[in-house]
Amino acid sequence: MSVQETRRSKLDALIQRGIQPYAYRFDVTHGSAAIQARHAELEQSGERVRFAGRLMTKRGHGKAAFAHVKDKEGLQQIYFREDVLGPDTFAQAMELDLGDWVGVEGRVFLTKTGEITIRAERVELLAKSLRPLPEKWHGLTDVEIRYRQRYTDLIVNDEVRAVFRARAAIIRSLRASLESRGFLEVETPALQPLYGGASARPFVTHHHALDMKLYLRIADELYLKRLIVGGLERVYEISKDFRNEGMDRTHNPEFTMLEFYQAFADYEDMLESTQAILIESVRAVHPSLKIVFDGTPIDFTPPWRRLTVREAAQKGLGVSELPSDERSLRDLARRAHVALDPSFGYGRILDEIVSVKVQPELRNPTFLVDHPRETSPLAKAKRGHPDLVERFELIVAGMEVANAFSEQNDPLEQRRAFEQQATLRERGDEEAQMLDTDYLRALEMGMPPTGGVGVGVDRLVMILTDSRSIRDVILFPHMRPEDGDED
Repeated sequence: MSVQETRRSKLDALIQRGIQPYAYRFDVTHGSAAIQARHAELEQSGERVRFAGRLMTKRGHGKAAFAHVKDKEGLQQIYFREDVLGPDTFAQAMELDLGDWVGVEGRVFLTKTGEITIRAERVELLAKSLRPLPEKWHGLTDVEIRYRQRYTDLIVNDEVRAVFRARAAIIRSLRASLESRGFLEVETPALQPLYGGASARPFVTHHHALDMKLYLRIADELYLKRLIVGGLERVYEISKDFRNEGMDRTHNPEFTMLEFYQAFADYEDMLESTQAILIESVRAVHPSLKIVFDGTPIDFTPPWRRLTVREAAQKGLGVSELPSDERSLRDLARRAHVALDPSFGYGRILDEIVSVKVQPELRNPTFLVDHPRETSPLAKAKRGHPDLVERFELIVAGMEVANAFSEQNDPLEQRRAFEQQATLRERGDEEAQMLDTDYLRALEMGMPPTGGVGVGVDRLVMILTDSRSIRDVILFPHMRPEDGDED
């Protein structure tokens, strides 16, 4: 008989004996952390505690047994004695399987070996587990199982729980930082009639009632800037975005972005704000601004380095000067083994050179500035340099973590930029942005000078938790379908 069949037989036997194997509730008075912290006081007072969690270990000694039960805070030792529980209840406790959820009531004491323990006076089965914990439950290492069955991963790997607690702390810090600066949290549509705000391929769906095509958003940008037009002045959103692209160590089709926009500000203001807000997020989970990611030290101590895109491309190609024409730059890039799409123009080629040859080597926080105008259709031209835009990308540990502009608020210039993107689409660039007439109408109402920033929350969490893959910081990452029946 298989383990699952044995457990199912136990379940049937419990039901036949009139024991409810799936309880409705249990009144917990103390978690494991409180018991550990207050054990001396609890032992001295003789106060009964009610504790619940998942049974992780059990070892019997005749008419007594010890067990470890795990709640959200950690492991708690439980002591079962037949003369305390009575023969029937003790027998039921001995029939519990690893993985079962149990509730116990009893008094706290210290064992001879100094372990803080609950002497159980009552035991209640809260939920029968029909599947066994993984063998060597303290070390589930199969990556495929960990990502596909995150519930199992969380049960047995405490360090995974720690990552997601840190993720929550980082997001709380981001919210608190923005709220303290007067930003208003808002919500914008996930289903959009037109996608925009980034260069990416969207997911497409169909709304039957309206008989229209809709897109899952690739960014929140254009809707948030509509709110700036409406006079909200400082807005932010932490939300899911979706891009129908490849999956790798730093990309998942569904991911979390923070975007915030500030009226009367430019990209220099947003650069300072980004640096300050992200430093606060580092401090939310680390005692120091010097951390380690993937075995390499990273120093978040300000001020962070600045590097122009042109300087970076020259460094990546090993040249002192860049050619001014597209063909020569393309030839240089190919000789440097940078793969290029035929549709790429000069600016996109420059961007690809930096992404491939320079970005992976940037470990400490670095602001890449002075991007080509062609690659940034939603940004204002750089003052005194009309071929460039006021934009920065923040690179940390070789990954783009943030992207920001002095937002284009001239509706005529924005229309021309959209039309140029349409030309790129005709050349085959599927990621070129679409012309959004309603967004142009909003700009025609008048948008004040505005700075905007997008922060990749998942990548930030990766770096601050020393996680090698974006899948390690997303509770339920996308996976290929399983082959056949899992059983």
